[in-house]
Amino acid sequence: MIIELFSVKDSPHKFEFSLEPAELELEQENVKLIETVKAVGELTKGLAQIDIEGVIRTKAEFECTRCLQPVEKDFEIPFKASFVAPEDLTKEKEAELNEADLDVSVYEDEKIDLTELVREQIILNLPEQIFCREECKGLCAKCGENRNLIDCKCEEKEIDPRWAALKNLK
Repeated sequence: MIIELFSVKDSPHKFEFSLEPAELELEQENVKLIETVKAVGELTKGLAQIDIEGVIRTKAEFECTRCLQPVEKDFEIPFKASFVAPEDLTKEKEAELNEADLDVSVYEDEKIDLTELVREQIILNLPEQIFCREECKGLCAKCGENRNLIDCKCEEKEIDPRWAALKNLK
């Protein structure tokens, strides 16, 4: 969804839109959106800055970090973003940035692409690791079987080669 700023008369301007999972390319191998992405929020026009605040809701399917089984997770992502026109951004190469400047983006042609903002917020809020359950045993390093489903006994069969010589002492 693209908001054309010259057509926004009231401030704050409320918005609500939905995106199908195919419309958002997350570029993540182990994540797949499985539900329509819904974004609700408001845009506030200031003198030199546009502030956008809202919430994104969706559901995604991940691979468990340990056993690679599918795991579904609901997302409710609150977000805030600020935009400025290119002429309001400092042009100095040696300008000192503060922490607030890192959250400011530049808009061009009096348009803001909310689809890209939603995509970015989802990617930033993806977990590093996700588990099917807290006590997940993962995959066996020897045979590759899911240790949550079977007890393969690979660790019991193998003898550490450093101790193999002691096996013959009786």
